[in-house]
Amino acid sequence: MARSTPVRRSPPTRRVVQVLDHLVAHPHTRYGLSQLTRELELSKPTCLGILTDLVDAGYLMRDPTDATYGLGPALVVAGRAAQQGFAAGPVAHRHLAALASELGCTCTASAVVGDRIAVLDVAEAATADVRPSAGAARVGEVYPFAPPVGLMYVLWDTDERLRRWLSREPTLPVDLDHDRLRRVVDECRTSGYLVEALTRGGRRLYALMAGVVAHDLAPEMREVLGELVSSPGDRVILDDEWEPAVRPVNLLAAPVHDADGHQCLVVTAHPERELDRAQAFDHGRALVATAEAITAELGGAGPTR
Repeated sequence: MARSTPVRRSPPTRRVVQVLDHLVAHPHTRYGLSQLTRELELSKPTCLGILTDLVDAGYLMRDPTDATYGLGPALVVAGRAAQQGFAAGPVAHRHLAALASELGCTCTASAVVGDRIAVLDVAEAATADVRPSAGAARVGEVYPFAPPVGLMYVLWDTDERLRRWLSREPTLPVDLDHDRLRRVVDECRTSGYLVEALTRGGRRLYALMAGVVAHDLAPEMREVLGELVSSPGDRVILDDEWEPAVRPVNLLAAPVHDADGHQCLVVTAHPERELDRAQAFDHGRALVATAEAITAELGGAGPTR
């Protein structure tokens, strides 16, 4: 008879799970330290240590005003990633890996989760002489979903969703150029993809905004970051803007739609090198084909405008 493997338990881990389970069971309640220690029968030092580590990791959030704790954005990302693992995840990853090999660059899939943008999957090029993208995001990384960040997550959706995003309180000061934004929307909806220029300011913006909670920036930081970008869509390269003939390209993006015609994912390729117009077109069409294949396999359809 086969001998059973001994089961080892970790009391410290069990206490962490106990805290998370309690907060997940009461998602609309914020708890103070004393209340949690009473309800969970934990000592204050132990409970405070657990809460501090979970806040640092993003699994909980602490309100500095009343020192209460609630669920954090990392749990949203984890939940969405798990959901994708059971549904769209394997489908998207298979196509994403093929696209990364075809284009020879890092490709990612991301989505809006609550009020944040979450990176759900990353596929690196399989070619040995291609280094992983230095600027591409990592799985689990999050960004604020508010102007000027997030246009590509509503660009191919309904006009109403685009308007709702534009009406959100900007994370940074925004000087909205309505005429250019309209051109960007019209042209990208026609082509099915977006090309974003590789600019020093743009790369710094995304690097600094990674993991930031919208509107949780000091005024001085908002002012500095605001200088890096002036308007949503300002880094998009339009068809008549390929002068000089070769442009540094940061990323290309295309949408995946669900059964209701709404964007559920954005697939991006990160060449991070100079491309000419024809190369950008080839990348864009490959990206659109990938996004459409994922959409079809998930039973999705493009929006009705």
